Amino acid sequence: MFSFYQTRYASSPQAVKHYDTHQLRAEFLIDNLMELGKINLTYSHYDRYIAGSAAPLEPLSLETIDPLKSSYFLERRELGIINVGGTGTVVADGISYVLGFKDSLYIGSGNKEVIFHSEDPYNPALFYLNSAPAHTNHPNKKVSLAEANKLQLGSMETANHRTVSQMIIGGIVTTCQLQMGMTELKTGSVWNTMPAHVHDRRMEVYFYLDIPENQAVCHFMGEPQETRHIWMNNHQAVISPPWSIHSGAGTSNYTFIWGMAGENLDYADMDVCNITDLR
Repeated sequence: MFSFYQTRYASSPQAVKHYDTHQLRAEFLIDNLMELGKINLTYSHYDRYIAGSAAPLEPLSLETIDPLKSSYFLERRELGIINVGGTGTVVADGISYVLGFKDSLYIGSGNKEVIFHSEDPYNPALFYLNSAPAHTNHPNKKVSLAEANKLQLGSMETANHRTVSQMIIGGIVTTCQLQMGMTELKTGSVWNTMPAHVHDRRMEVYFYLDIPENQAVCHFMGEPQETRHIWMNNHQAVISPPWSIHSGAGTSNYTFIWGMAGENLDYADMDVCNITDLR
């Protein structure tokens, strides 16, 4: 048995106002990702979203977990994968997909067997996983980083010059509700998702990577008028409720993977918060 899971319940904004640092991290930080030889999953009650990782030294099979009450993991779910390690292969119902560094793969519901492999156990693949409930099956599709739809946002003057790579998103991959992509900060820029926003129609999870040694990212969350922060290290993720902003500033430039699910598939569906209105 190499699969492990934990459950996180939804918290109201009124309750979060009173959380201390320990409780805030316990509710929203996911800090057990990329453990070699394991599949680690966190089941969130925000839109029944799952974020996790598979870091195979030997082949690892994605098994169902008790909260799903299903005979296999993707019986009523879809899955997004982005590899942030060495080259690896994902086998979905006998079909192999080779993923290099920062390549992505969408696997639709109904795939009964998903197996993760590393090409070289001394440079293992590190698969970051996001999953959401699915009402129907859509075809599996690999999207390399080079094939992603790229947006150039921000500027050096405001320290938020960044490239957004839309990967598992409408127009590239057909999904039920899952969306995933990657944002890479340019050298000298540190702010992500600024101006900040909320989108009450869906939740989001951020996974931080490419954080240099001895550096960190301060992730901001909470209602715009009642913000909180969580310090993030490399290969940690944070759950962002629908009522919360999700923004961050690093002590260096970095990358993060965003994944979201909820009411609609409109990437631009967001309520922007004026920077001067944040508290």
